[in-house]
Amino acid sequence: MNAANTANAYKRQQIMTASPEELTLMLYNGAIRFVTESILAIDHHEIQKAHSANIRAQNIVREFMVTMDMKQEISHKWLLVDEYILYCLIQGNIKKNKQPLMEAKKLLIEFRDAWFQAMKQVRIGKAAENK
Repeated sequence: MNAANTANAYKRQQIMTASPEELTLMLYNGAIRFVTESILAIDHHEIQKAHSANIRAQNIVREFMVTMDMKQEISHKWLLVDEYILYCLIQGNIKKNKQPLMEAKKLLIEFRDAWFQAMKQVRIGKAAENK
């Protein structure tokens, strides 16, 4: 087995054993990575690579949007921000403009960090309950 196959097997195992919360965190990290790849590809005038990475980021944001629990009041506001992130990604892709992509990345990082902090607080709460 070569290194790429080993890495892919590890990644598959990581995904298969992750909790829904961890999967969401992984998706945020993936979206951030793809936006970063798109920005770098624009810098290097690699238009197809920029497009492909951007589409992958858009797909993740769309997944967030369609799986959101709209029974929660905050979800309606969160959805508006996701729509804005998607708009930035689309505009950046159409115009091959880094500025809206950097805006999308900034928001994705903020959401990812907030999600991580929420996960941490839940873990702390569960640990306190089990004492």
